[in-house]
Amino acid sequence: MTMRKAVSAVVGLAALVLGATGAAAESDTPLPHVNWSFSGPFGTYDRRALQHGFEIYQNVCSACHSLNLVHYHDLSALGYTDEQIKAIAAQKQVADINDAGQPIQRPARPSDAFVAPFPNEKAARAANNGALPPDQSLLVKAREGGADYIYGILTDYATPPADLKVPDGMYYDKMFPSDTHEFAMPQPLQDGSVTYDDGTKPSLDQEAADVTTFLAWAADPTMEERKQTGAKVIIFLVVLTLVLYAAKRKIWAALH
Repeated sequence: MTMRKAVSAVVGLAALVLGATGAAAESDTPLPHVNWSFSGPFGTYDRRALQHGFEIYQNVCSACHSLNLVHYHDLSALGYTDEQIKAIAAQKQVADINDAGQPIQRPARPSDAFVAPFPNEKAARAANNGALPPDQSLLVKAREGGADYIYGILTDYATPPADLKVPDGMYYDKMFPSDTHEFAMPQPLQDGSVTYDDGTKPSLDQEAADVTTFLAWAADPTMEERKQTGAKVIIFLVVLTLVLYAAKRKIWAALH
């Protein structure tokens, strides 16, 4: 097992535990059914949606949520050039050691993992009223309902019923699976929360779909390659079956 796979397994388990602690009860709100481009055996990631989703992560989500298993050079799969990736990484500072053995801060490089917003768990909790924002690397895989659930969480904030008193620091989200739907994360997206680099000013639904697509890619960046390999294997097996069937008929034809 490679180090990356081992880390992925540990983080995935941690994300599942975090999800379980906040989701003891099933939500009574049905999951939305979004027609994702990456669904199905021939699904692929929409590159435009991936770039838009990354912009949302950079401008909104990264203020609280880490993406520890993704490296800046991975953004090449989204269509970014080497120069763009270098510029994106250089916006962040990382701790390092210089040639003299002294600790320093330097601009991040494409080979670095995404820089986390907080240095440790205590700092993250202190900045979020005691709540720990989960790492988003495997979030789509760690939550039951996957991409549909993440999309639902982002789009189902609402005014609580008149008979429900939501405590200070909590928010009402119909998709969050608890008896009272009280959620520690304030609504991160609204219509026009961001303006994409291409000038598009999206609706809440579009923002939620784009960032969910990006998080689906972060959780499973090799999905397209895996599906392509699977299709090739199936085609090979079908051809092999036809060849073997033809050979069998030829061999046995002389015996009948």
